[in-house]
Amino acid sequence: MSGTLFLCATPIGNLEDITFRVLRTLKEVDLIAAEDTRNTIKLLNHFEIKTPMTSYHEYNKYDKAATLVDKLLTGTNIALVTDAGTPGISDPGEIIVRQAYDAGVPVTSLPGACACITALTLSGLSTRRFAFEAFLPTDKKERRRILTSLQTETRTTIIYEAPHHLRNTLSELYDAIGDRGITLCRELTKIHETVQLMTLSAAVCYYQEHDPKGEYVLVIQGRDQAELDAEAKSSWDNISIEDHMERYLTQGLSRKDAMKRVALDRGVSKRDIYQSLLQS
Repeated sequence: MSGTLFLCATPIGNLEDITFRVLRTLKEVDLIAAEDTRNTIKLLNHFEIKTPMTSYHEYNKYDKAATLVDKLLTGTNIALVTDAGTPGISDPGEIIVRQAYDAGVPVTSLPGACACITALTLSGLSTRRFAFEAFLPTDKKERRRILTSLQTETRTTIIYEAPHHLRNTLSELYDAIGDRGITLCRELTKIHETVQLMTLSAAVCYYQEHDPKGEYVLVIQGRDQAELDAEAKSSWDNISIEDHMERYLTQGLSRKDAMKRVALDRGVSKRDIYQSLLQS
């Protein structure tokens, strides 16, 4: 029988946030796969855990995942831990999870601290629907695509950022999406935890005068849906109903379906569209 892969959430700052279940599992497994063994050894020493470790990180995630899965298939139980928080969230954990499933290895997740959820609950913004972007891409084209998509994003958006990139990222966000509400969370669960509720324009100004310190989670207010709908309706008012219909007809829609879409776009009934076309 194969072993089990345990995804163990570790503290994002305060060591008291680790669960009893994670502590027990870290003691009982045969091996701990850690993103950075130098960081994890501090946690293990604090709780007097002697389980052997091996490294599993961004630069060996494919080959090392295959090696670890081979061990799991021989009956070895392995705990996967990240530097802080829940494995698989903005780290290489997703690779070994996929390979484990493909090999028929059981996987279970031991819940605990997660920076994005902690920040969201502290943000004072809507928590019903949210989008997690982690760190914005470094590739300029991909980064621009993500920033553009946020212009019409109605969900609360969560972004991670390092202190030395914060000023630039705030400026890019302001240029791309305008002035929105934003909550900046830093040093979550630690002694110097700070939560700042402000607007993007205020955040840009604040960090021009103050040096960013610590790791940040940015929680950004989504666009108002009614405002987006009004903008969309206004844009359709600038073209004739005939031209509006033609856009959908050229996409292959039937005349009936095209009328439905035009009516929906303009916020009127299909009968209104039908009557207008008869009169034209």
